[in-house]
Amino acid sequence: MEAALRAAVAGCGPVAVRSSAVGEDSHDASFAGAHLTVLGLVGGDAVVHGVREVHASAVHPGALAYRDRLAVDGAIRMGVVVQEMVDADVAGVLFTRNPLTGADELVIEASWGLGEAVVSGLVTPDHIRASPDGRILESVIGEKDVAIRLTCDGLARETAVPPDLAGMPCLRDEQVQQLHGLVRACNEVYADTAHDIEFAFVGDSLYLLQRRPITHG
Repeated sequence: MEAALRAAVAGCGPVAVRSSAVGEDSHDASFAGAHLTVLGLVGGDAVVHGVREVHASAVHPGALAYRDRLAVDGAIRMGVVVQEMVDADVAGVLFTRNPLTGADELVIEASWGLGEAVVSGLVTPDHIRASPDGRILESVIGEKDVAIRLTCDGLARETAVPPDLAGMPCLRDEQVQQLHGLVRACNEVYADTAHDIEFAFVGDSLYLLQRRPITHG
């Protein structure tokens, strides 16, 4: 298997290695942050090592405690996903239901660079609320003074954001409408389910990085 993996990533740019465990990203359990994600891996040796680390994170104490708290039964089975990295100009998360109030609205949080800066809490991201039909209800500019960006050797590193850029909105109105279109596309595939979406923009091109249902766990 390792030989096949090395062959598959030969000549590829940086990749992300992410978990895909049985029961993860279900309606009742997300495991968000419980399992490992490794970014910016280049070359067969690095990717094989990353796959081993992510696979082993299935039995990390935090993941086991989460399973116990939610009474997730059955054998622990961990799949691992290898994805080509998107060298994002802007990235973030989108909820199709307000995670705090439960309101039927879109909640978007975004920042410059890779979305890891948002999901890890490294920055205070821009915060946008929009109606289900895409009309912007509120837009609050965050403190986005740091970004995580890919270097030429594929590493994901923290970089300082110039002060004038840090205080600017990172998403244009047209990009919010693109995100609304992505929500409509997800609605066609996942009917009657609220979405928790990770996205990235490279220029005006929008990428869906991950979609999971909004969970109660």
